Amino acid sequence: MDTLTAKSEATFAIILDAAMEMAAAEGIGKLSLGEIAKRTGISKSGVFSRVGSLEQLQCAVLDEYDRRFAADVFMPTLQLPRGLPRLQAQVAAWFERAAGEALRTSCLYTAGAFEFDDSQDNAVRDRLAQGVMTWRASLRKTVLQAMEAGQLRPDTEPEQLVFEIYSLVVGLLHDARFLRDEQSPRHAQRAFNRLISTYKSFNDL
Repeated sequence: MDTLTAKSEATFAIILDAAMEMAAAEGIGKLSLGEIAKRTGISKSGVFSRVGSLEQLQCAVLDEYDRRFAADVFMPTLQLPRGLPRLQAQVAAWFERAAGEALRTSCLYTAGAFEFDDSQDNAVRDRLAQGVMTWRASLRKTVLQAMEAGQLRPDTEPEQLVFEIYSLVVGLLHDARFLRDEQSPRHAQRAFNRLISTYKSFNDL
C-alpha cells in the first residue's frame, strides 16, 4: 500500500468514525457533510472526495454498523452449541449492547427504523431495512436450529418469536435511552427468560 492510499484510507476512517458518533447521538438522517467537515477539521470538499454523496456516507455508516454489531453480538456466539444456547447468548449480548452508555452501542437498526418509517423509499431506507432483515433472518435461523435440536416446541412459529424478541429490544431502548432507567436491561432479560420458557420443549426443561 503506497503512502497516498494509506493516507486516504486513514482520512476515510476518521470521517467514518465521526459520522458513526453523530448518527448514534442524533440519527442517521441528521448526518451532513458540512457538519462532519467541522467535526473532523477536514474541508467539505475533502469529505466529499472521500465519501461521495451524503447518501453514500449514510450507507457507509450502516455498513460499518453491521460490521461492529456482528462483531459484538453474533460472532462471539459461534463457539457455543447451535440452537438455544446461541439464541440466548445473542439476545443477552444484544440487550447489553443496546443499553450500554457508550454512543457507539446505540442501535441504529431500531432508531433508524423510527427515523425512516414514514419516508419514501430511497437507498438509505433500503439499506437500513436490509440490515434489519438480515439480522432477523439470522435470529430466525437460530430459532429453527433450536427447534431441530428439540430445544423449542415443534409448533413454534419462528417469525412470531423473532417479532417478540425484537419488541423486547424496542422496549429496552425506550427505557434505557429515553427514560434512562438503569434497571431496563434486567427487566428485558427477565421478560426474555419468561418468553422463551413458553417456547421451550418439555424435553428440554
